[in-house]
Amino acid sequence: MIVTRKHLPRRTFLRGLGVTLALPMLDSMVPAFGGAPVHAAEGVRRLGVVYVPNGMFMPNWTPAVEGGPLEISQTLQPLARFKDRMLMVSGLCSEEGIARPGEGAGDHARAAGAFLTGVHPKKTEGHDIRAGVSMDQIAARVLGQETQLASLELSLESAERAGSCDPGYSCAYANTLCWSSATTPLPMASNPRAVFERLFGTSGTTDPAAWLQARQHDRSLLDMVTAKVARLSGELGPRDRVKLNEYLEAVRDVERRIQTAEQQTTRELPPMDQPAGVPDNFEAHAKLMFDLQVLAYQADLTRVITFMMGHETSNRAYPDIGVPDAHHALSHHGGDKILIERLKKVDSHLTAMFAHYVDRLASTPDGNGTLLDSVMILYGSGMSDGNRHDHHDLPALLVGGGAGQLAGGRHMRVAKDTPNTNLFLTMLDKLGVAIETMGDSNGRLDTLSV
Repeated sequence: MIVTRKHLPRRTFLRGLGVTLALPMLDSMVPAFGGAPVHAAEGVRRLGVVYVPNGMFMPNWTPAVEGGPLEISQTLQPLARFKDRMLMVSGLCSEEGIARPGEGAGDHARAAGAFLTGVHPKKTEGHDIRAGVSMDQIAARVLGQETQLASLELSLESAERAGSCDPGYSCAYANTLCWSSATTPLPMASNPRAVFERLFGTSGTTDPAAWLQARQHDRSLLDMVTAKVARLSGELGPRDRVKLNEYLEAVRDVERRIQTAEQQTTRELPPMDQPAGVPDNFEAHAKLMFDLQVLAYQADLTRVITFMMGHETSNRAYPDIGVPDAHHALSHHGGDKILIERLKKVDSHLTAMFAHYVDRLASTPDGNGTLLDSVMILYGSGMSDGNRHDHHDLPALLVGGGAGQLAGGRHMRVAKDTPNTNLFLTMLDKLGVAIETMGDSNGRLDTLSV
């Protein structure tokens, strides 16, 4: 073994790592060449997941008529004007969220952990958590090749929130829907300021001139880091060379993303300054986070976004709409009529926040249409009746055109206890992401675009 005494200053290495993390945020709006604008939205397919915790009050969700035109139920009233762009799918089940013999409590952790993975989460409070790769990350591996950010994982609640997690289960299960591997849950960003920085860098604005200046600066840093790594590689021991080679591969991926950015054209984005932080008001926070998602799609910085409107077992109250009770407690109403009425208000309020998002997508031009034309958004939950912790007949609503892949204005009911992963496989097919199976899937749905 050859041992060298070559010292790699930690500050230099971390600076290089910082460049690697920062560069995917560089703007893709400034053209490298002149000429007429080219709309990257032509043929672009986008995926969104918007998750509601603690289930729904299902009598107000499910329309009476099935297998025909979609009737707008009470919970869906805020979305009524988008009736023709919505497809409700009833009858889906998250079987892997149901307790196995001897597991007992933990339905909320299992609801979130199994929702996009179709894999039964391991019951543990330690570091040996395990679920499966989530549907959004399967999509991101393909769709992310065309964008600077493979995916965005967002939430309206931080991982440091007050409240308890399900007994026997790590809080990691309830705090995210997204898993890049069976053992790697992805954190969900809840601070609008941090999300803005990830999307647009630290210039503090969406102004194209500021983006260009920041990109030129970061590219010069990247060139410096690449040259330094290449020099050091021949001077270090085998193990350090392996580490540096892995690092260099990440740098090359950044270079690819820069090239993608330079090939894309100028996009007119609405002026927006960096948010100061998390708004005190829930509605302001929700709408700001939705607006950032619209900007991310509009700038084509990512084509895959997952958004939790709350973590499972969320104890958020909604005093602004006259609901002082915690959401989780309301979901366990026990048939109390007063609590049920408050739960209905919460469900409708969350739908109204989602309707703001859909309205913004529908009013944002993209190619020959709008962002709503290109996106396929799943709005739903990992439980149906939160009072009974029911994982059957899940609320599932597809919104958007899916780049011509979805036929809206309908309510379809699938066979009882059809795995929700069957829907995910079909959605992935329509996104151009072909895989044989995922999680507990046993087939596909063939009527989404009929």
